Amino acid sequence: MRLTRFTDLALRVLMRLAVEETDLPTTRDVAAAMQVPYTHTAKVVARLQHLGLVEARRGRGGGLALTAAGRDASVGGVVRELEGAGDVVECEGTTPCPLRSACVLRGALRRAQEAFFKALDPLTVGDLVAAPTGPLLLGISGGAGGAVRPAP
Repeated sequence: MRLTRFTDLALRVLMRLAVEETDLPTTRDVAAAMQVPYTHTAKVVARLQHLGLVEARRGRGGGLALTAAGRDASVGGVVRELEGAGDVVECEGTTPCPLRSACVLRGALRRAQEAFFKALDPLTVGDLVAAPTGPLLLGISGGAGGAVRPAP
């Protein structure tokens, strides 16, 4: 199974916010630090906000912050929510597969997909940024301004 770019970016945004200790980066700061388009990052942040994982504060001193629910969120749960409940293969599309009524592969792929999610379930966003990842992430993403900090 392969994650969509949207889910990949969402996980990276959550990780970036999980290591932020003082400054509240803006969506533009996060996009620049991750070298991804601002518009795509803004859509991801809006979805994460809707899920209650990220808080966006407006105005002077505003920015993005990970909520407590975001830090404790199961990675498997986040991925399930963002990827949706769709099948790995499309059997019922515009040209339905002629094997769909007796196919063993569809069920096997569904079980494999669930095993993929289950493997991610025990991990939290906080776990993703434990050492050595968190310090490395801080070193490459920098503070709220997106400047790269030298590695310690």
